[in-house]
Amino acid sequence: MTEAKRPPAHVAMSQFPVADNGELLVGGQRLSVLAERVGQTPFYAYDRGLLKARVAELRAALPQGIELHYAMKANPMPAVVGLMAGLVDGIDVASAGELQVALNAGADPHEISFAGPGKRDIELGQAVAAGVLVNVESARELKVLAAASQRLGLPARVALRVNPDFELKGSGMRMSGGPKQFGIDAETVPDVLAQVGQLAGDGVAFEGFHLFAGSQNLKAEAICEAQQKSFELALRLAEAAPSPVKFLNLGGGFGIPYFPGEARLDLPPIGDNLAALQARARAELPQAKLVIELGRYFVGEAGVYVTRIVDRKVSRGQVFLVADGGLHHHLSASGNFGQVLRKNYPATIQPQGRTETAVEAASVVGPLCTPLDLLADRMDMPRGEVGDLAVIFQSGAYGRSASPEGFLGHPACVEVLV
Repeated sequence: MTEAKRPPAHVAMSQFPVADNGELLVGGQRLSVLAERVGQTPFYAYDRGLLKARVAELRAALPQGIELHYAMKANPMPAVVGLMAGLVDGIDVASAGELQVALNAGADPHEISFAGPGKRDIELGQAVAAGVLVNVESARELKVLAAASQRLGLPARVALRVNPDFELKGSGMRMSGGPKQFGIDAETVPDVLAQVGQLAGDGVAFEGFHLFAGSQNLKAEAICEAQQKSFELALRLAEAAPSPVKFLNLGGGFGIPYFPGEARLDLPPIGDNLAALQARARAELPQAKLVIELGRYFVGEAGVYVTRIVDRKVSRGQVFLVADGGLHHHLSASGNFGQVLRKNYPATIQPQGRTETAVEAASVVGPLCTPLDLLADRMDMPRGEVGDLAVIFQSGAYGRSASPEGFLGHPACVEVLV
């Protein structure tokens, strides 16, 4: 067994250990051996030990009884979803395709919720047939759900997704406040709740509310404030509900560090805040379970993207390491998935067949005919040669499934859970 140690400075943000010789360990396996096992590059590798550890860490920090849901849009690989389904309390899906993956993975239908602003009629029927909770985002969805309930003789379980009148401050992507395509504006929710009550005889069963203010936030105080405001809003809206609230999804927004200078999210204040809200819920929403919905926070740091260097070029003094993978597999690492100013994900070079101690500034680029195909821009890394492996960390979320894999017709990458 190769002894593990913490990574050197150039990969210090990584959760992955390294062997004494500096080789990365993924799922306890040396990266070079794992690459042989996979049989090709590029590939994504997800470490099941790190996934389990992250869930356990979060459960230890939050009060008992707070339910954890995995938003599988962050990483819908079936093996990952299957593992997560056994670790968390529920799965959140955003399409009928994701719903099928979750069901195939063995997730409890009663603990699956379905969100999305453009659910098709056929998808809403599938949700009713599966018995999952639908986060309703418009009055139109209610009518379709009622018709499906009548047709199938099954209840249409619904929660209203609310577009609140506030944002999650400091979030990487704001999902609420102002005009949004997501959810129902808070000021119109009472009218929609009245429609839910009118449709109760047609099989529409109200269960609660879903509020999601934003994502990728590293400030505990901002997350706590959003949770408090969400709870207060849910209390006010509950006064117009046709039946008691059973389900209250307070969203997530928990971020992970990607760039130098970013500090990890401080969990204890969030745990204390949720404990206070939980105590209030026992008195003011006694039938409601409180849910936190997380995607990136669970899986982001547990994955790496691995690509092989196929050429080394020096252009006017700048070193370019040309790899067999790029933005078509990992759009977010290229900076083209929401970054305003491009920043490098943590990355390193893993020399193959030699021990490399020299460090150089180099750019890792992909094989595509566009200057956007940039995975690492002038980063200090071990010197790279043809045949070496380039590793992009923090790659467990919004990787392959969020990338234009068919662009320019290059081969697909594979995913493994180890």
